[in-house]
Amino acid sequence: MPDRPRASRPSRGHVGERDLRRWLADSTPVAAGGRAILLQIADPVVAAGVRRYSDFARRPQQRLAHTLMFVYAVVIGTEADAAVATAFVNRSHRPVAGADEVDRQRWVAATLFDSARQAHELFGDPLSDDDAGRVLAAYAPIATSLRVPADGWFESVAAFDAYWDATLPTLHVTDDARSIVRDLLHPRFAPLWVRAAMPLVRIVTVGMLPDALRAAYGFPWGPREQRRSRRTVALVRRVRGLVPGWALRLPGPLLLRAMHRVATRYAR
Repeated sequence: MPDRPRASRPSRGHVGERDLRRWLADSTPVAAGGRAILLQIADPVVAAGVRRYSDFARRPQQRLAHTLMFVYAVVIGTEADAAVATAFVNRSHRPVAGADEVDRQRWVAATLFDSARQAHELFGDPLSDDDAGRVLAAYAPIATSLRVPADGWFESVAAFDAYWDATLPTLHVTDDARSIVRDLLHPRFAPLWVRAAMPLVRIVTVGMLPDALRAAYGFPWGPREQRRSRRTVALVRRVRGLVPGWALRLPGPLLLRAMHRVATRYAR
């Protein structure tokens, strides 16, 4: 898949608050979770922290689950949900030098917004330019929860895209990042159902990466891989179209319940 096109789509007009919340609660961005992680760990400090201070090799799916918990808690959850999720993030960052630097955390938050936008673009519910601005604003609490100042987020999608294009060339894929990718895309200790889904996950994740970053990770990307990616995207789009809206929004509440169960165990 080539880098993101900049062509504008016609505006549908502003979505209502209820429609915006439904869009934010939709689980379609889960399909881009691997992409977000690969973008994040292309920052060497993030990669070093994940590699050295987490149990990623044994439970690579845990980081994805925790990332999704954090996003749902902050974007669609209550203030209590957001506080619990933020406390988990702060605890995990304590031992990692440089993990709380503003530029680094802005990048992490940016990967989450961009990956959500790309997932909906690919799989069935693309945003108009106007609506993208509203979603961008809705993602601001993710950045501020990561200690980015309120004025450190983006006032417009154009500002975000300019930042994105300027940041991508500065990324550097290290051996730490490559090791994490092996654990993420070829998990040895994951449950059987996770390993069974990994061929599909690998195709989607690699296909959604920016061209330069895909090359930096060393993923092959010729005509065969491109055809496979197009077929997989078409399949996921068809399947998503058959799933009722309430089911697409179900993972959020389930993840929030799981987060509170974990928080209760920690409190004991």
